[in-house]
Amino acid sequence: MTSTPTTANADDLKIDPENTIYLDLSYGRVVIKLMPDVAPKHVERIKTLTREGFYNGLKFHRVIDGFMAQTGDPTGTGMSGSSYPNLPAEFNSVNFGRGTVGMARSQNPDSANSQFFICFDDCSFLNKQYTVWGQVVEGMQFVDQIKRGEPPRDPDTIVKMTVAADEAAAPAASSEAPAAE
Repeated sequence: MTSTPTTANADDLKIDPENTIYLDLSYGRVVIKLMPDVAPKHVERIKTLTREGFYNGLKFHRVIDGFMAQTGDPTGTGMSGSSYPNLPAEFNSVNFGRGTVGMARSQNPDSANSQFFICFDDCSFLNKQYTVWGQVVEGMQFVDQIKRGEPPRDPDTIVKMTVAADEAAAPAASSEAPAAE
C-alpha cells in the first residue's frame, strides 16, 4: 500500500513547471495548475507577483466555510493590492468547482489586482463573473485546514509561493567556498 506524498512537485504530476504554482502553507504544499490559455493576463500577473515574493507571508483574510479562502492583500484587510494597475476581466467558461482558483475584484469587473481565492466547494454561481486562472491539482486537504473567519481570529498565512520552474532551476547549495577572482 502506498501513501500519498505530502509534498508534490510538477514532475510527479506531469504538468508544465512554468505554469504551476507551489503554494506552501504551514499544513503542507498546495500545487496549482495555471491556465494561461483562458486567462493569460491574470496568469502573468500571478507569476510576476509570485516571482517578486509578493505573496510570501500574506494572510488569508477572508475564509468562508463551504465557499472559499481569500488572500493576496498586503494589508490583510481585503482593501488593497499590488502596485501594478488593475487587470481587465478575462471571464471564461471554466467552472468554479472545488479547488478552482479565481481572482477577487470589487464591483468593477476590471478591478482584479493581486487578491485571489480558492473554492472549498462548488461555486458555479461565480461562473463568468470572476476570472478563473488556476486549479488545485494536489494538496486540497491543506486548503481545507485554513482557519475560517472574516477575518479569522488567528489567520493562516502563505509561508511561500513559488513558480515551480523557478524552484526546479534553483541551484543546489554548495559546501565549497567561491573562488577568489
